[in-house]
Amino acid sequence: MKTHSIALLPGDGIGRPVTEAAWAVLQATAKASGFALEGTTFPWSCDFYRQTGVMMPTDGIETLRRFDAILLGAVGWPAEVPDSVSLHGLLLPIRKAFTQYANIRPHRLLPGVPGPLKSDTFDILCIRENTEGEYSGAGGRVHQGTADEVAIETCIFTRKGVERILRFGFEQARVRRGKLASVTKSNAQKHTMVFWDEITRELAAEYPDIEVTSYHIDAMAARMIMAPETLDVVVASNLFGDILTDLGAAIQGGLGFAASANINPDRTAPSMFEPVHGSAPDIAHLGIANPIAAIWSGAMMLDHLGERDAAARVLAAIEATTKDGIGTIPGKDKTEATTRAVLERL
Repeated sequence: MKTHSIALLPGDGIGRPVTEAAWAVLQATAKASGFALEGTTFPWSCDFYRQTGVMMPTDGIETLRRFDAILLGAVGWPAEVPDSVSLHGLLLPIRKAFTQYANIRPHRLLPGVPGPLKSDTFDILCIRENTEGEYSGAGGRVHQGTADEVAIETCIFTRKGVERILRFGFEQARVRRGKLASVTKSNAQKHTMVFWDEITRELAAEYPDIEVTSYHIDAMAARMIMAPETLDVVVASNLFGDILTDLGAAIQGGLGFAASANINPDRTAPSMFEPVHGSAPDIAHLGIANPIAAIWSGAMMLDHLGERDAAARVLAAIEATTKDGIGTIPGKDKTEATTRAVLERL
């Protein structure tokens, strides 16, 4: 029997129950599909930071490297640990160390989920550059706490980084509906974003079968609201992709439905899969976190591992669950009830 080794990082807040829910569904699917998932849980989180002073041990990256994939719940507890510490101490180092340069987030309405827009036929795949750009971490502060304080944050865009994420987007468009939207703000950012636009045009010549359109970030935000059905694959920088995918989550019914994958397309290191919703400290103790985004992320993990039939079964079970009105309204159903419904529909 084929076995996939999975590192489980439940993290903080609702990350723990939704990871438990996703893992139960994935285990049931694996058993029914003739393969095995072997999970190892790591306690790295803000609570771990409070106890040790670090978000993960110094050998954390090398520990994770031996796994086939990583399933993450959520990271962050701002009342206890600043987000800048938790993010740069766990999530970003994993993405960068394992060259997970393609962050993939699907946005479409599941059956039975009430969306806020008139349109309900959209199916958008947002691809966010995941390792450089605005989140490179280059910069600093001087004269802190004085009237002369200066803070500098430097965006770093490399030709290699921009070209590979755009090429990934073109390839995704080729297997979908043949449309690519490239997002920048080149009218205002005349160096990095003009650079991105130039590389988009260069690569477009290699993909004559793909309809390519360049948008400014503000125009894209408006289009996702007014005409989301016109979009197919959307490619954006680290910051712009981060913002647009929360907007995408909103139009698909909320963060409880927003799945994501941090992909190493070259498969030289494990990829990581996580729901977008964060740790939600305000509801972490209520047992009402929607596990669908985590389960959907698990389905994306199975697909990446080559278990495509099993991934399709999980997604079909999610759709059957929401079609019956379970897990469709934030806070209406308990985490356990939604999980049980998905398991029953497998």
